Amino acid sequence: MHIWIGGILSDTDTTGRTRATHVFLLLMLTQLFVMAAEANTQDFSALMILMQEWGIRPPSWVGSDPCAEGWEGIDCSNSRVTSIMLASRGLTGQLPSAIQLLSELEILNLSFNKGLTGPLPTSLGNLTKLVYLVLAGCSFSGAIPGTIGSLEQLFYLDLNNNRLSDQIPPSIGSLSNLNYLDLTGNKLNGYIPVSSGTTPGLDMLHNAEHFHLGGNLLSGKVPPELFTSKMVLKHLILDNNNLTGRIPSTIGNVQTLLTVRLDRNSLSGHVPSSLNNLSNMAELHLSNNKLTGPMPNLTGMDLLYYVDMSNNTFDVSDVPDWFSTLQSLTTLMMENTGLQGRVPQALFSFSNLQTVVLRNNHLNGLLDIGTIYSDQLQLIDLENNLILNLTQSGGSNYTLILLGNPICDKTNMEKKYCIVSRSDSSYSMPPSNCAPVACSSGEVLSPNCKCAHPFKATLVVLFVSFSNLGNFSYYTALQASLMQSFHSYNLPVDSVSVSYPTWSSSYYLQLMLEVFPSGEDRFNETGASALASVLSNQTLPRPDYFGPYIVEFYYGKSGGSNKALVIGAAVGGSALLILVALVGVYAFQHKRKAHEPWSRSIPLVRWPFITQKKQTWISNISGSVPQLKGARLFSFEELMKYTNCFSEANDIGSGGYGKVYLGILPAGQMVAIKRAKRESMQGGIEFKAEVELLSRVHHKNLVSLVGFCLEQDEQMLVYEYAPNGNLRDSLSDNFFVNFQLIKWENLKWETYPHQIP
Repeated sequence: MHIWIGGILSDTDTTGRTRATHVFLLLMLTQLFVMAAEANTQDFSALMILMQEWGIRPPSWVGSDPCAEGWEGIDCSNSRVTSIMLASRGLTGQLPSAIQLLSELEILNLSFNKGLTGPLPTSLGNLTKLVYLVLAGCSFSGAIPGTIGSLEQLFYLDLNNNRLSDQIPPSIGSLSNLNYLDLTGNKLNGYIPVSSGTTPGLDMLHNAEHFHLGGNLLSGKVPPELFTSKMVLKHLILDNNNLTGRIPSTIGNVQTLLTVRLDRNSLSGHVPSSLNNLSNMAELHLSNNKLTGPMPNLTGMDLLYYVDMSNNTFDVSDVPDWFSTLQSLTTLMMENTGLQGRVPQALFSFSNLQTVVLRNNHLNGLLDIGTIYSDQLQLIDLENNLILNLTQSGGSNYTLILLGNPICDKTNMEKKYCIVSRSDSSYSMPPSNCAPVACSSGEVLSPNCKCAHPFKATLVVLFVSFSNLGNFSYYTALQASLMQSFHSYNLPVDSVSVSYPTWSSSYYLQLMLEVFPSGEDRFNETGASALASVLSNQTLPRPDYFGPYIVEFYYGKSGGSNKALVIGAAVGGSALLILVALVGVYAFQHKRKAHEPWSRSIPLVRWPFITQKKQTWISNISGSVPQLKGARLFSFEELMKYTNCFSEANDIGSGGYGKVYLGILPAGQMVAIKRAKRESMQGGIEFKAEVELLSRVHHKNLVSLVGFCLEQDEQMLVYEYAPNGNLRDSLSDNFFVNFQLIKWENLKWETYPHQIP
């Protein structure tokens, strides 16, 4: 009986010494070729696959070493890729499963590439060293893969403003180091997951400070189990969903909460009294729900500056006492909340008060604004109440709306209070000291009086501490903060403009952002991508007036070439070449003798015969049914799909037998697919024998056979992908041979236990 091992013909009835020699050569060559690749070859292969998929090639992506040659957007440590930051680069296509090859990756930021579509690959879960995953502002769709729960080091997860659907995977609850969770603005549905038995949930995220889940399709109740005293949560943002049921009393356990947005849902029932335990609360949004029962008691919550409980069906009640005690208030929004009685004069004396909206209630009697009121006061809206009289000092600079009150029926009432004059305040940059300048087409005059093409974006702020949009001091503070952040990253920024504030339909503050370049009239691709990366970091310092923001923009597609680089496979070291040559001669001599009694004239298509309905082995003149252990049959079409049509980007090696391609199976498994050249193909019995043998070979130093293909005049073997290793560390004195002549750093290729060139 004759079998093939690694291209060396062996007789099973030969002496033990001969068999030992064959095994020795097999193991030695496996160690040499499987473990010999340089540390960054795998990373380089992955980057080439990404580049092929996305259709870009930044100008600096040349050569075969992304670390030593300083590829733009790529950072490395110890010759391994640890960071990819390609925000706003006009990437198109999908995120390939091959991303898992970058096993040392700590930062992946592909935000603001609207051309990135399709599902997130399950192989993301193999990036176990990932700390920052930022895919905001793309067009990814489908479910968030449950494998994301394997990213045990993950600190920052931002998937906002995509098209993700299905449920929030409970496995996110396994991310014990997670601090920032932002899934805003997707199409996520179903319940908010909490732990149960062995199933994790968001309640297990004891180190998370941010739950940003607004603007989705989440349904069901807010689970009581979500909140525990072990949590350090600061921002709970669940607005603009389809949540129902009561607000759980357990929310009072999370005393670190600063901002709660539960507005624009269908929540019902009483507001729990435990809400009053949240003494650090600064912003409370409960508007546009179906809440009932008594008006919530906010007494003692002295740090509150923004309260909006509008459009609920609370019991009709007198104005609560806390209207006169919450002296930090900037904004009080209580439209259509069943209020009656007089508005206390003390409310208007709060020094930071800007906006009071109490329309569509039953407020009555005298409205006394008093002579001492906030100099920041911009709006008092009491439309559609029962106000009979008004007392105020002269020279007021705020807007007062009393339309729909009995007072407007009086002949001596000033008509300016009885008309609709409500409108959003507007703000643009205050008048500059620049001399009139005629900028060329497309250019804008910067705050520093220079004409340039600014980098433009829209900041969508999830919450703010103010409601007076006309106060430019807020925006100048934000401009200064952004400038400081840009300069801390050494970005060439001359100036920043923030202007044109408006409220979105979701009641987020929208701001137009323009960033002007320094020294040039526009940012190049590198500069624009760097700006986008900085803006994607929501943990940057910002003025206290502003909460976290998301960014909306699309800078356009990169002008770089999309031609993929071909990965070369080479054998380095003269000693290694001599060794391979000797083994090849030895193999050829035995192979030639073995071929004499075996005819190669039997057509390949006759063994095995594969029916069109199912993959069935049928005995024929080429041999009996092969006895396989674990290996499966692949169709040619399947392997075409798994290798991107055997693209150059997937080519990871070549030799006399043929080429080796990297493939990704549907489950995310990486495989190496050996595709034989025409002149290297074997006869049917030979190929069958090799497949049978390789399906049985299992050794820690050998990659396993996953399957094979014998179709359309093709012979292909599918192996487990062997990750790069260190040859020097793998070889030991037990190999009985001195490899010191080998030039270790030149070993750049892998091989598998099949026919060697």
